[in-house]
Amino acid sequence: MKILLTNDDGINAAGLAALRAAVAGLGEVTVVAPDTERSGVAHSITLAHPLRIRRIYHSGEFFGYGINGAPADCVKLGCREILKAKPDLLLAGINLGANVAINILYSGTVAAAIEGAMLGVPSVAFSVAETEQPDFDEAARIARRVLDGLLGNGVPAGTVLNVNLPGIPEGEVKGIRVTHQSRTSYTDFFERRLDPWGRAYFWITGEMTREFEREPDSDLRALADGYVSITPLHFDLTHYAVLPALRKRLAAEWRGE
Repeated sequence: MKILLTNDDGINAAGLAALRAAVAGLGEVTVVAPDTERSGVAHSITLAHPLRIRRIYHSGEFFGYGINGAPADCVKLGCREILKAKPDLLLAGINLGANVAINILYSGTVAAAIEGAMLGVPSVAFSVAETEQPDFDEAARIARRVLDGLLGNGVPAGTVLNVNLPGIPEGEVKGIRVTHQSRTSYTDFFERRLDPWGRAYFWITGEMTREFEREPDSDLRALADGYVSITPLHFDLTHYAVLPALRKRLAAEWRGE
């Protein structure tokens, strides 16, 4: 089995190395990842400058290919230029910090998996809840255990499986929940500071509301309860339930009714 592995934390991220080691026995693993951290770039692609591929070595041994672009660029180049064919599986992660609720829309890790699904490749994104001292080796062991179960049942076509690990020892994980994306939102605010020349700049930060506590089947609630969360995602953003009424109303307005 040919596996394409990527992330958004960069090719030197500990989570990527841990996942690579954990899945090495599943087949031929090729790493194609951003050469620097690209967190929060969502599904952006590079149009304004050329993309370059650089061979990356760790401790003198070839590790993978670093790309001066976004995670979605890495998947495109990985499939089209490096592997010259679609891999059998695409894995993204392990991301430092959970990709749940609204964060799914900002995540470069999830976007990489979505890009894989768009290309017809079974794709899984892995993230671990942020802690003071994340143990990526243990997170990777849990990820491999989850992945073995997923591969046994098959990844549904056109679907991304967004897996979030609770960031606790494996023995304390209560199980797996199949979840929906939480509707919990952030209250954003900006911290204003001055640079040495007296010019203002801003750091974005925010605070998450506690709405997920009323969502027993959500990704956030699963993590809070000590479970692995698996959320099936797809890249068709159409709100189908709204289509009939919207069509009818706009057609009537166009006719002047």
